[in-house]
Amino acid sequence: MTNIVFMGTPEFSVSVLTMLHDEGHTISAVVTQPDRPVGRKRVLTPPPVKVEALRLGLPVIQPEKLTGSSELAEIIALKPDLIVTAAFGQILPKELLEVPQLGCINVHASLLPKYRGGAPIHQSIIDGETETGVTIMYMVEKLDAGDIISQVVVPIADTDHTGLLFDALSVAGTQLLKETLPSILNGTNNKTVQDESLVTFARNISREQERIDWSKGGKAIYDQIRGLHPWPVAYTTIQGENVKVWWSEKVATQVDATPGTIIKIESDRIIVKAGDDVAVAITDLQPAGKKRMPADVFVRGTGSKWNEGDRFE
Repeated sequence: MTNIVFMGTPEFSVSVLTMLHDEGHTISAVVTQPDRPVGRKRVLTPPPVKVEALRLGLPVIQPEKLTGSSELAEIIALKPDLIVTAAFGQILPKELLEVPQLGCINVHASLLPKYRGGAPIHQSIIDGETETGVTIMYMVEKLDAGDIISQVVVPIADTDHTGLLFDALSVAGTQLLKETLPSILNGTNNKTVQDESLVTFARNISREQERIDWSKGGKAIYDQIRGLHPWPVAYTTIQGENVKVWWSEKVATQVDATPGTIIKIESDRIIVKAGDDVAVAITDLQPAGKKRMPADVFVRGTGSKWNEGDRFE
């Protein structure tokens, strides 16, 4: 019986873990990130994978940092035949990579070698891609650089956001691993070396990447907003206060104004000049110190302090 250690953290990883369990594989441990405080009340909350592991009756290991930890020694002592990771959130040290005789495999949410790194789903939407996918790959010391075992393509619609794509890729990745795993276990899988000349990176989203640059074209800003929805959410600044922009639409315009200028306030949206002839109509926002609200609620309520001609920085 193959001894598998599963490593994952967010909702994306849950269906992968569930599939491995439901397919009857022996899972000797589930490794995930520690519980973290969430929300304004800072309630200590377990990651989704921990919740699912406990539901399935599986032992859970939660290292703050894997390298050099007692938890690392605990995992090695389990002598896994195979380690499966899916959005675990930490780099596996060399001494762990060398343990499983069948290797360490990763379910990565992009079509490698494109978008190596921790935010491939966000970045694919921000970049306006029309398709992405999932790659099953062997793990090596270098980030997301191992041989490709299998891939599946997933289209990205113009109205998709990161939350929707997370769900779609989780389903696709789970099915792909289910189909690929037998060839990994019996050693008949084909491996493809990644073409280093085609490598791009999608590193974790920084605070600066969340700020809207109104000098960019309207399509690029629209893609940024949906790429950061529903987390961490794009933001802009007006009258010295930050405003989260949860959702928007694209609007053709011939208005000549400085980028960031409010060119029209309608009953249900606030239209802002971008750097080209595609304006951005804000339809869902969250002013500083207030709850998220549709633009029509804002316009009917506190919106009077913003006027056409005011400008987002």
